[in-house]
Amino acid sequence: MKIVFLESSARDIQWFRYYYQSVFPEGSAKARARLRAIQATLAANPQVGHPSDARDTVRELPVPRTPFTIIYRVTPTRIEILRLWDTRQGTDY
Repeated sequence: MKIVFLESSARDIQWFRYYYQSVFPEGSAKARARLRAIQATLAANPQVGHPSDARDTVRELPVPRTPFTIIYRVTPTRIEILRLWDTRQGTDY
C-alpha cells in the first residue's frame, strides 16, 4: 500500500532531520535506516501499529531505537502519515 506523508508531518520530518544532523549526528545513518525499514513494514502490513489512545481511526508505530513514533491512518487506498512524533514532547500530538 502507498504511504503518503501529509502536510501535518512536514515540521516533524524537518525536526527528525535536524535532530540527527545537528544534535545526534552519530546516530543519523541508523535512524534513517530504521525509519525506512519501519515504512517498508508499514506498507506491507498497514495494521501493524497499535490503535491510538488519543484519537479513533489513528494508529501509532514506534520507530525502533529512536524517540520517534509514526502517527498514521489507513484509508482504502493509502496510508497517511499524520505525524512523525518525537515522543519526548509528550503524548498529545
